[in-house]
Amino acid sequence: MDLSSLEGHSLSFQRRSRMYVAAIIVLGILGAIGAVPQWPPHGDARFSAFFLIAALGSSLKVKLPALRGTMSIGFVFCLIGIMEFSLWQVIVIAIESIVIQSLWRVKKTPRTLQLMFNVASMCLSVFIAYIVYHSKVLRVLGLGPASLFAIAVCTQFAFNSFPVAWIIAQSERKSFPKILRECYFWSFPYYLVGAALAGGFCLLHHWMGWEVAILSLPVVYIIYGSYRSYLQRLEDEKSHAEQMDGLHWRTIQALALAIQAKDISSHDRNHRVQVYAVEIGKEMGLSESDLKALRAAAVLHDIGNLAIPENIISKPGRLTPEEFEKMKIHALIGAEIIEEVEFPYPVAAIVRAHHEKWNGSGYPYGLKGQDIPLAARILAAVDCLDALMSDRQYRRALSLDDAMAQVAADANRAFDPDVVAILQQRYRELENMARATSVSRRKLPAPADSDNRASSPENQPHPNRQTNDLGFLSSIAAASHEAQALFDLSQTLGNSLSLNETLSVFAKRLNRIVPHDTIAIYLANNGYLHPEYVTGRDSELFSKLKIPARQGLSGWVLENRKPILNGNPAVETNASASTNLRSAVSVPLEGFKDVVGVLTLYHAGEEAFSKDDLRVLLGLAPKLGLSIENALTYQNAQSSATTDYLTELPNARSLFLQLQTEVSRALRSKSELTVLVCDLDGFKQVNDRFGHLEGNRLLKLIANSLRSACRDYDYVARLGGDEFVIILPALQRDLVARKMEQISHKIEEIGQQLYGEDLLGVSIGEASFPADGRDPESVLAEADLRMYRAKQQRKAGQSSRATAAPQHQSVTASAAGV
Repeated sequence: MDLSSLEGHSLSFQRRSRMYVAAIIVLGILGAIGAVPQWPPHGDARFSAFFLIAALGSSLKVKLPALRGTMSIGFVFCLIGIMEFSLWQVIVIAIESIVIQSLWRVKKTPRTLQLMFNVASMCLSVFIAYIVYHSKVLRVLGLGPASLFAIAVCTQFAFNSFPVAWIIAQSERKSFPKILRECYFWSFPYYLVGAALAGGFCLLHHWMGWEVAILSLPVVYIIYGSYRSYLQRLEDEKSHAEQMDGLHWRTIQALALAIQAKDISSHDRNHRVQVYAVEIGKEMGLSESDLKALRAAAVLHDIGNLAIPENIISKPGRLTPEEFEKMKIHALIGAEIIEEVEFPYPVAAIVRAHHEKWNGSGYPYGLKGQDIPLAARILAAVDCLDALMSDRQYRRALSLDDAMAQVAADANRAFDPDVVAILQQRYRELENMARATSVSRRKLPAPADSDNRASSPENQPHPNRQTNDLGFLSSIAAASHEAQALFDLSQTLGNSLSLNETLSVFAKRLNRIVPHDTIAIYLANNGYLHPEYVTGRDSELFSKLKIPARQGLSGWVLENRKPILNGNPAVETNASASTNLRSAVSVPLEGFKDVVGVLTLYHAGEEAFSKDDLRVLLGLAPKLGLSIENALTYQNAQSSATTDYLTELPNARSLFLQLQTEVSRALRSKSELTVLVCDLDGFKQVNDRFGHLEGNRLLKLIANSLRSACRDYDYVARLGGDEFVIILPALQRDLVARKMEQISHKIEEIGQQLYGEDLLGVSIGEASFPADGRDPESVLAEADLRMYRAKQQRKAGQSSRATAAPQHQSVTASAAGV
């Protein structure tokens, strides 16, 4: 048999292995040289014929199921030669056999070193077997030819197999007994059959002559054919078993990746954890069964996360104690799931214990030290290193060296120090190995883009849109991310009744789900859309729009209550050069009874929005519409509670709140605060002569006039009926009379303009803080008292301009300087 395991193997010999190979080659050469003196001095027809037949037999090879190599029936002729020929002749037959087997019809020609090792190993095994068979010592001990031949057969098998098995174990870091068991011991019966054939040949040779005996050699070919068929069936069965095992394993990996793909940061984690864990397990002497269990656990250790709520898994900050207690069950749940699979090796035990800590502070059972399965200790350290190297919502990934330093710092506390020591020695090598063997991500083909958007003249398609294919892991992660983002966004919509706050938070979070350059939320009012919230590129342009129904993209959506996908924003603005935005998606926002507005997103790219984007917006639109409707209802109710319905001035309730605020501010700033109480004179006559509708119109005009007569930060309120109050913060005392005169003059002008006579006037009372009162109530009461005094004086026949001022003041200043 040749050095079959070296065929097709790329060996990286260490120094010890190179010395071993050299020693085998030297011993083989010495054995061949030692046989030279036994070469017969004259020709031997029997040997010549046998030499040719051995050459033919050596070309009959079978493929070994367990190795990337072959076995020929040449060893049968070597065994015959041991019994019938001299040592030198046997060496020649052995060399002939191994050379033909190594070079005849091979896919890859062996290297010179491999061929030399093959030849030397065969020469050495034949030499030792020959010495054993012809040993006089063993014969003296009473061993017969049959016993000596059996010992010689076993000797040749051992010295031909063991050297090859050892060099493979060294070069590929495998167990020497495992190589012998899996690759060679199964072929020993084949050796015995070959030995029986060799013995039968020798009996015929001595009984009937070598010429007749040679005629029996075709039987060897028949047995070879049968054995080759048997090995082919074994190879087919082995290949099928490997394919099924590979299929099962890939199924496990794919399902585990699909489950864990909810976390977009975990796509490459499984592969890295597998490589690290299995390699460390090999170095720590785990059995083959434990290595398989560790490999499966590396893939499935987080499968219990299926039982953990998404908001806990994806939480961006530190978990609460209650959330952490919930998180801890994933190890037990994962083990229970895996137990249902009934693996032939202990995967569940590893998954159950992979969060136990060396000092006993882990979970779920608080195991300590050696009580934790070794494979679980390996997985715990490797999984932590990988987690530190991965991005999280609450932190960025650490570098390989920083992550390793952090794991090393936890040796003897969280992790087995022996595991950490090996990990420290090999982590760079293992990282390179993981990257080199990383599986490339497959891509999912993009579905055909069938167009079912609303038919409208404003909706102009753009045929040049490019679509990106996503890997299946990215698709799963994107779906999970979308679900979480939509959940958060839906929660946000119900958190506030403030319209501006609701829209601003919605717009900020929506951009994470549906990327856009500009967002505009238009509210419907009397057949028009008014921009309520606009942000992004060209926001000034869109914030000035007043869009009639049926016009523009958003107006068409309002009128037809249908969405538009990838419409042209130029239609919205009626000016193709006014914006660089090239596509828009627009959806109606329906409230409880009617459409309350339109949500429109704009983008600079052509065909920038997908049908998935439209699907998301259509799902959010009803929630946003109801939130807007609720906010508007609340806003109207709040406005009604604090605003006078007729004049739209603040009402009495708002007045008292504002007055309290202004008194507090004046107290802090040590400044004066002036309060004017104004009561119309002649208003009853207007109602009596022209009706109450005219009186209401007059009150609106006076309210506007009072607002225009005041500064931006002054406060004008309707106290009730025809009585108004004005709060004047930090107004200088010498300007108060001017302000009163200006107000009186404006109201008199309104009466002249409307009725052509001096029908209207005003009585004004003035008080200041802190001179006329120490609290809001006393100041307002003093101003009200002075107003009544002024009204009394007016009724007594004083002039309207004189009675408009308090008794202790004279209103003589002109209004021009106020």
